[in-house]
Amino acid sequence: MTDVNLLARWESEGFTSAGITHQVWRSGSGPGVVVIHEIPGITPTVARFAEDLVDAGFRVALPLLVGEVGPVPTASYLARSLTKVCISREFTTWATGQSSPIVAWLRALGRQLHLECGGPGIGAIGMCFSGGFVLGMMMDDHLLAPVASQPSLPFAVGARRSRDLGISVEEAVAIRERVAHGCEVMGLRFTGDRLVGERFVALKELCDRDGLDSALLTVELPSSSPRDHSLLTEQRDEGAVAAVIEFLRRRLADPAR
Repeated sequence: MTDVNLLARWESEGFTSAGITHQVWRSGSGPGVVVIHEIPGITPTVARFAEDLVDAGFRVALPLLVGEVGPVPTASYLARSLTKVCISREFTTWATGQSSPIVAWLRALGRQLHLECGGPGIGAIGMCFSGGFVLGMMMDDHLLAPVASQPSLPFAVGARRSRDLGISVEEAVAIRERVAHGCEVMGLRFTGDRLVGERFVALKELCDRDGLDSALLTVELPSSSPRDHSLLTEQRDEGAVAAVIEFLRRRLADPAR
C-alpha cells in the first residue's frame, strides 16, 4: 500500500514519453538530479537518500518504475517487483548488448528536468536493476554526473551477461566519446556482490582514456555479508552517500548561480 506521508513535501505528477507513463515525485531546488530507485520500489531508505539530496541543495526527480511508495522490502514484495521487471517490455533482463526501452523515457525525463532547473546539466543515479540505465542516459550531453550503483541488469547468469552493462553499441560509442572529452562516471558496489558480476571490469574498460587515466571514480566497499548490495539504501554507508553528494556538487557546479 502506498504511504502518502513518506514523500509528504514532494510534488507528484505523471510523466509520459514514447507511450510510457510513470508517476514522478519532485522536491528541492538547485541542480537537477534524477534518482532511479532499486527493486522493489520507493522504500523508506530510497526516500531517505532522495531527501538527503534535497537537503544538500538539489532538485530531485524520483520516478516510480515498479512497486509502490512506502513499503519496506519483504520477500513477497521483492518477488512481485522482480516479476514485473522480468516480464515488462520496458526492461531488458536477459538480452545482452541492448539497453532497456525505459532508458528513452528516462532521457526524456532528464531533458525536462534540465529545462526546469537550468544550469550546466543534471545528475542521474541508478541502483540495482536501474544501475546501468544512467549509462544509456549519457547519450545526452546535459547528463554531467552519472552514478551507477550496484548495476545488476542483465541478470549476471553466465560470463557474457556478468560483464554486460545493459547498453547498446551506439551508447557505448557515445560514452567513450563523452569520457574522452572530460565526463566522469561514478560507480559504487560491495566487492562481494554477485548481482553486479564482472560489470566493474567492463565499466573500467569503457571509461579508459587511451590508457592514460580512467573516467571511472569507484566506491568499492568490502562485503561483510552475502546480502550486502544496496550501499546507498538498505545497507547504507554514510561515506558512500557523502561521496555521491560531493561528486554531484563538483560536476554540477554553476559559476552563474
